[in-house]
This record gives sequence, structure tokens and C-alpha cells, in this order.
Amino acid sequence: MTTIGIIGAGHIGSALATTALDAGHDVVLSNSRGPETLRDLVAGLEGRPTRRGPVRAATAEDAAAAGDLVVVTIPLKNVPDVPVQPLAGKVVIDTNNYYPERDGRIAELDEGRTTSAELLQRHLPESSVVKAFNHIQAAQIVERRSPAGTPSRRALAIAGDDAAAKARVAELIEEIGFDVVDLGPLAESWRIEPGTPGYGVEDDADQLRAHLAEARRGGDAS
Repeated sequence: MTTIGIIGAGHIGSALATTALDAGHDVVLSNSRGPETLRDLVAGLEGRPTRRGPVRAATAEDAAAAGDLVVVTIPLKNVPDVPVQPLAGKVVIDTNNYYPERDGRIAELDEGRTTSAELLQRHLPESSVVKAFNHIQAAQIVERRSPAGTPSRRALAIAGDDAAAKARVAELIEEIGFDVVDLGPLAESWRIEPGTPGYGVEDDADQLRAHLAEARRGGDAS
């Protein structure tokens, strides 16, 4: 059994909590407003008949410290608020996307000099960041799960610079109900960012690989 720490209890964080609990993992949820604001969400998760693991609310620092795997699923502009020391030596799953209208303009991203995942990795120099879950709608994380071997099973892309960290995240993704396509290092994670062919599309593994290959920097797939 693995403890999944989740920093950010919005749509993606809640969906990942649901699937992790159904798979029998412990979940520690946090948000920026404090554990007391998560009372209703935790109660709803505890009441699910398919839940197999325990869930509790905590601060972001506590979720980071408690998690064997930790999900960061917050607006990109809030990355500087992610606790650093409790995540040292841990695998961190990054679900973030860059939306200038929300996050403000970031020249490095606008000019293609880095990726949003690399910005989180820079903030967490002693952690192993793996990009995942950024190109699927939150509801589909729960609704599109299927057993291994299901024909045309939905596939999700991951990227990371640490092979062992990627393998660990891939194991979790497969366990909760999706195939995995490894698109390479964090520097390649732009291939599944908003505006690319594979973003938001319900692909199986072969279709996703084809869409990743078609991607052009800046979202131009032509």
C-alpha cells in the first residue's frame, strides 16, 4: 500500500484521490485554504462504496511529508508555494499546464526555452518530477478507467528525467486503469501540452504515440 499525498484538491486532485482510494492506497489531501475546508470532500470520498483505502485532510507540508508519491496539481503560478524540503528525495507527479490568462506571461515558456514541468523540477531540485495527468479531463480519470488488456484502453503520457521515478508513476497509472506511453525527458513534455494533437483526446497507446510524434512546438501540428 502506498500513501499518495495530493497538493491541490481541485478537480484533478479530487479525481486522483478517488481512483487512488479505489485502488486501496492511503490518500492525504491538501489545498491552499487549510484542512478544515476539505471536510465535505473527505466525507464524500469516505462514503464511496468502492473506496478501499483511508483518506484524510492535511496541510500541504503534511501531505508532502506523508506521501510516498506526491501529486502537485495547482495553478502553475502557485508553484513557488510548493513546500520543498518535505519533497526532497521523493517522486512528484506534476499535472500542471501553462495558461497565460491565469498564470501571467512566462517568457521562458512563451519562447519554448523550457517546459512547465521543468519549472517545477527547478523549484524541487532534490525531487524527481514526472509529468502526468495533464492531458485528460478530471472526470475522465474516474470514468474512463478500464482493466489491463481492455481493447482500445485509454493511454496517458508521462515524461521525466529519472527512469525509476517514471516506472513508479507508470505502475500507479496502470493500476488505476490506464495504459502508459513514455514520451521521454521533461524537456519533451511540451508534446502533450495544451494545443498539441494528443491533448484532451481519448487515445489508446498507438494513437497517442502518433499524436506525440505529430506535435510541433507552439501547438502547430501542421
